Amino acid sequence: MSLDFLTDDLLIKNNNFDRPVIVTGAGGCIGAWILTILHRSNIPCVALDLSNNKDRLKLLLGNEASKIKWQVCDITDLKMLKKTIISFNPGAIIHLAGLQVPFCAADPALGARVNVEGTINILEIAREANIKRTVYASSVAALGMPPKGTWKETLYGAYKLANEHTAFVYWADWEVPSIGIRPNIVYGLARDQGMSSKNTLAIQAAALGESFVIPYTGKYSWLYAGESALAFITSVNKDMVGSHVFNLNGPCETIENGLSIIKKLKENASVSCIGQSLPFPPDLDDVPLRNHIGEYPSISIEKGIKNTLRAFQVLKAEGRCPPMPI
Repeated sequence: MSLDFLTDDLLIKNNNFDRPVIVTGAGGCIGAWILTILHRSNIPCVALDLSNNKDRLKLLLGNEASKIKWQVCDITDLKMLKKTIISFNPGAIIHLAGLQVPFCAADPALGARVNVEGTINILEIAREANIKRTVYASSVAALGMPPKGTWKETLYGAYKLANEHTAFVYWADWEVPSIGIRPNIVYGLARDQGMSSKNTLAIQAAALGESFVIPYTGKYSWLYAGESALAFITSVNKDMVGSHVFNLNGPCETIENGLSIIKKLKENASVSCIGQSLPFPPDLDDVPLRNHIGEYPSISIEKGIKNTLRAFQVLKAEGRCPPMPI
């Protein structure tokens, strides 16, 4: 069976892309969704990642994943990165490459090189190649700065805030346009890593007939991976002016309500939750983003969970569902 139903409603109908779209951090969840939507929309794209691991992309695209151009490249190696990107004469860059919260805490210097220097390298290449469509992933973790505010401060958030300010300087000094997007917590097929992946793992457990406990409760941003991917794609649908940063949120629903939807869809699902709420804002306003880049589909929590559960059930039937993490 095909998983095309995941992206049938997300395909790009107005194709304003006459040159390839570069996607860095292609091996991650959002990267895999972006590449899938671009490929199925017949928009040329090139994947860049430090690794050749295409497991998440293969989950979504199956054998079609082999048709996407994939380049192994270190985001911190400016010389090689520039040579690789310019060789494809791209019209847009979607920059997702980065190390997440726990990896930045474990190795702060590496986190700074990947997240900060890597983003500077992308902006520098956009400057030299006169690319007018660059969107980069910031994070709601940036809202933890300055310290001692409402939300938890992290090195990851500090690096992301630095990227936002750097992008502004690139516009102010050299007129390199960009959009920074702060996605809130993402769920859906291929979201398998990090503390905030637990609601996706609960859906997977239900599909596999296993028990799962989400270690947090309360209000939560249920941002569907496909909706997040479309926000990034829509951002580079036309040439940009200025340097902008926007929040990206999903429906603000409780973890408890999400679990009740899973149980309605899958009888006898053994999923539950305990603990405190996550220390990040669950209900940000993404209307300014939509006003700036144009509308793209909003995915309800009911549809997102239903599609994700169905996808895991299909993968289980095909014998290619990834195992639950230990």
